[in-house]
Amino acid sequence: MSNIQNYLAKVFEVPAEKVSLCSIQYESRKVNKHEFLLQEGDVCKNTFFVEKGLLRMYSIDKNGKEHVIQFAPENWLIGDRSSLYFNEKSSYFIEAVEDSEILFLNPDFFSNLLEEFPKSIEKNDLIIQKHVKSLQDRINSLLGETAEERYMKFTKMYPDLLMRVPQWMIASYLGITPESLSRVRKELARKNFITD
Repeated sequence: MSNIQNYLAKVFEVPAEKVSLCSIQYESRKVNKHEFLLQEGDVCKNTFFVEKGLLRMYSIDKNGKEHVIQFAPENWLIGDRSSLYFNEKSSYFIEAVEDSEILFLNPDFFSNLLEEFPKSIEKNDLIIQKHVKSLQDRINSLLGETAEERYMKFTKMYPDLLMRVPQWMIASYLGITPESLSRVRKELARKNFITD
């Protein structure tokens, strides 16, 4: 089974014998490192599932500074929901951090899935609520937590990314400078939480 088939069977409880039917609703593409799946000003046409590799979603402010919103390693979904569902021009970029294999899910992928497998509706609602909670937690973290607390949360959310992502991208995600991240890592190493 592919990652997407495992994901649908596990998360949405799509019966194993039916999960392959979902493949007509997406297209698999190999994406090169630094290739864009979405650029600012475009309308997002797909949700992306990472079969293999790593994507990041970010914005660029008026001063040219990047702000990483999300990373998407294997088995993660990523996309600009506002652009996709409201046909708005996107404020974000989605870029491959590594050579990746990405599934481009049709805009109506999940609505078709729920229509075909009504038992998945409750699971879908739970996923949406978890996503909203995650966004709220992230906003609260950026507004009220220390850089050290944010870094520790990052290592829990993305445990395998520390060796796959440049430090400046992690700093951008945390809302701090690379120099501040270096200080945080050194302080945590001193406390024996991590090793450099």
